[in-house]
Amino acid sequence: MTSDWLIYQGLSEPHDGITRLPPPPPWRAFDGEPAGPPPPVPALDSASTRRLGTSQGLFAARGLPDELELINAALYLRRPLLITGDPGTGKSTLAHSIAHELNLGRVLQWPVVSRSSLRDGLYQYDAIGRLQESQLPGSTDAGIGRYLRLGPLGTALLPSERPRVVLIDELDKGDVDLPNDLLNVLEEGEFSIPELVRSRQADAAGTVTVLTEDGTSAAIADGRVRCRAFPVVVMTSNDERDFPAPLLRRCIHLDIRTPSADRLASMVQAHFGSASAEENEDIIERFLSASPGGLRAADQLLNAIYLTQYSAQEDPVGRERLADLLMRPLGPGRP
Repeated sequence: MTSDWLIYQGLSEPHDGITRLPPPPPWRAFDGEPAGPPPPVPALDSASTRRLGTSQGLFAARGLPDELELINAALYLRRPLLITGDPGTGKSTLAHSIAHELNLGRVLQWPVVSRSSLRDGLYQYDAIGRLQESQLPGSTDAGIGRYLRLGPLGTALLPSERPRVVLIDELDKGDVDLPNDLLNVLEEGEFSIPELVRSRQADAAGTVTVLTEDGTSAAIADGRVRCRAFPVVVMTSNDERDFPAPLLRRCIHLDIRTPSADRLASMVQAHFGSASAEENEDIIERFLSASPGGLRAADQLLNAIYLTQYSAQEDPVGRERLADLLMRPLGPGRP
């Protein structure tokens, strides 16, 4: 496989390859007006560091060309990347790896729960806070923008020359209607804020300044947010339910397989150093061989390696016993 076209290579070495991305296909081109120059790229934040490790090498030894091709297909086509697989296989970590390698800044995270709605991801409006402040003695209306804050997906859709990375984590945990509710936003790359559309607080240009998920401010014209560079949307699922065909056709689907020995070794090296995989080869082998067919998460392996550094060092039998206790199968794996 030639790798010349790959923008994201999974090498965990930051670069500006995103500038080599060709224009989007005509049906995925968006024309949102940039709200000024792109902001400076922040340093890798703690959320990414925890997942990628101190050397950020988690995905450096994937060795699976089809995975890299699908990730890059999502980048080229400006389509969301839907990642499925068992818990603990590194699905959400991939979003942090993409943002780190392509210098796209902090990952905007939307952890989906059973009560999540589309509006939670787009924006929040504190109507009660506005009402309470308006009733304070001597208060004046500070404008509706003070009480509006864009959510992770809403912030990612702000017009910019460079895309942001947004992680919609565990989409299958949400309400049954949430995947369908996402369809129009993901297809059109825009959304409206009814409270702004109805508001008479806008200035003559129809612009209101609101807060963003980053804690900064953004100017919203005519109550509508429309992207320019479609964000890198990474949606994860633990396969707890099927998604509707209309959503699947709008996504690039990547199914992450059970981690191989090479991938596990890469994870261990990322968190414990270059020599750690060889030093803990016995624990990695026990992780792969124990209870065939059982579901195990990679963080169980990391927990076992970390703890056995401090206990049972002089007792190989005790070391293996402790590792087995921490790496017991969580349940049956996928057939």
